[in-house]
Amino acid sequence: MVALRGKDIDAFLARPDPSRPIILLYGPDAGLVHERADALIASAVDDPNDPFSLVRMDGDELAAEPSRLVDEAMTVPLFGGRRAIRIRAGSRNFASGVDTLALMQPKDCRIVIEAGELRPDSPLRKACEKAKTAVAIACYADTERDLARLIDDELRASKLKIAPEARAALASLLGGDRQASRNEIRKVALYAHGKGEVTLDDVAAIVTDASGLTLDPIVDSAFAGRAAEVEATFAKAMAAGLNSGFIIMTAQRQAAALHKARLAIEEGRSELDALESGFPRLHFSRKTMVETALRNTSADRLMRAITQLADAAFDMRRQSSLADVIAQRALLAIAVNARRRG
Repeated sequence: MVALRGKDIDAFLARPDPSRPIILLYGPDAGLVHERADALIASAVDDPNDPFSLVRMDGDELAAEPSRLVDEAMTVPLFGGRRAIRIRAGSRNFASGVDTLALMQPKDCRIVIEAGELRPDSPLRKACEKAKTAVAIACYADTERDLARLIDDELRASKLKIAPEARAALASLLGGDRQASRNEIRKVALYAHGKGEVTLDDVAAIVTDASGLTLDPIVDSAFAGRAAEVEATFAKAMAAGLNSGFIIMTAQRQAAALHKARLAIEEGRSELDALESGFPRLHFSRKTMVETALRNTSADRLMRAITQLADAAFDMRRQSSLADVIAQRALLAIAVNARRRG
């Protein structure tokens, strides 16, 4: 069985084994499947835009006549050169064509198959995992380490560094689809072009601009202890398609600002001075809610909220399917605690 994992995948993609010309890429991360397929095709042919070098096939059409795969793979180009076949798998089965081709040795031809998530007993996956001339590569959502490397690689290409808090915030907004993640990082890099370092404000500016929805009512309501308003505004944000990870990131910034202001008050500064230290550009429409939050809490409680939000952000990365639920639960918990003075 040849199903690559971990570092073996990177090694194979860097230097594909010519004795295994049939490569199946599958999994829930469609962006990663597509990205890896692009790389494999680029290293297999001299010109991916040449129709004589690269043949594209539809899996569902191929299922009607699987032998076409063998015919195409064994065809010798009239003018020589390397060739590749790129297949987009659908819902129909063309594994018999793979089984037959796996017994042969195509000359200078790489076959790259792109598929979605496949069960272990899927005919296509089984055919590629058991064949000596094939390999199966699973493409799952990026881990924290993968995202960190992706951020570094993209920003390095733009000659940018990134502040630690900005990295954490950006990573919380990524994942699930490699191509979408890469595009979001490139947006941030473009916004911060020429600055030298990406800051938390840069990340916030890009995501806020893309959402077209202000998040202040959500986080202000949470820290002011208004649970019902948190539910209503959070639901509106979800309906607008906003990433719940950014809501938590915004709440983290709010908690840090409130903590700074609260420490100033506990050091003897006036409420007005303290408010300006934590919120130097506070809009007048938010002032009442922020003042309420500041009066009804303590520095210790805000530190607990900061920890709680950090835990929520981590849990959202581990359980992406429950991210919205985790985010809402964390904000409601903050709202409930804020109703208790002290």
